[in-house]
Amino acid sequence: MTPNHGDTSMDLTEKTAAIAEFLDKGGPAIWAIAALSVMTVALILWKLWRLALAGAWSRAAANGAVASWLEGDVWRARSALEGRRGLRAVAVRAAIEARLDPELDAATAREEVARVATRELTRARSGLRALDLIATIAPLIGLLGTVLGMIAAFKTLQETGARADPSALAGGIWEALLTTAAGMAVAIPASVALSWFESVTEAARVDIEDAATRVLTRGGPGRAALRAAAE
Repeated sequence: MTPNHGDTSMDLTEKTAAIAEFLDKGGPAIWAIAALSVMTVALILWKLWRLALAGAWSRAAANGAVASWLEGDVWRARSALEGRRGLRAVAVRAAIEARLDPELDAATAREEVARVATRELTRARSGLRALDLIATIAPLIGLLGTVLGMIAAFKTLQETGARADPSALAGGIWEALLTTAAGMAVAIPASVALSWFESVTEAARVDIEDAATRVLTRGGPGRAALRAAAE
C-alpha cells in the first residue's frame, strides 16, 4: 500500500491546530511555559553532551594513572593521561605534574591541584543554575496563570449574575487549571534532571579529591629526590 500523503498532511494540520488551541486556552502563561519546556529539553540535551565531552562517566584512565603512580611507575602514569581531556584525567595529571615539580612544596602543590579541579568542576556544573531556575519558576508561572484565569471566570460570574451558565463557568475554571498542570509538567523533569546532573558532578568531585590526595601523599619519587635531580 502506498502512503496517503494527503491524509498525513491533514493529520499534521489538525494536530498543529489542536496544539494552538490548547495554547490559546491557557493564555500568555501557557505560552511562557511552552517556551520553558523547549528550553528544558534543550538544556538537558546540551548538558548530556557537555558531560560526555568532559568524561563525567569515564574513570578508567585516571584510575589507571593513579595505580601506576602508586606502583612507582611515573612514566606509565603520565602516559595513561596523555591526550585525555576528561575532568578526572585533567585533575590527576595536574596532581602528578605538581608532585613532580621540585619548585612546589606540598601546600603549593595542593593549591595548584585545587585550582585545576575547581575549574574543571565549574565547567561540569555549567547550565545547572538555569535548570534550577526553570524548576522554580515554571510552577509559579502556572499558578499565576491559574489565578488570573480564576479571576476572569469569577468576574464573568459577577457580570452575568443569576443568568450565569454553570457549564461555562466550569469550562473557564478548567482552562485556568491547565497552566498549573503545564507548569508542573515542566518543573518535574527539570528537577529530576537537575538532581541527576548534580549527583554526577558530585561523584566526579569525590573521585578527583580521592585521586589527587593519593597522588600528592603517596607513591612517585620523593620531593628530596626531585630537588636533588633538579640541582
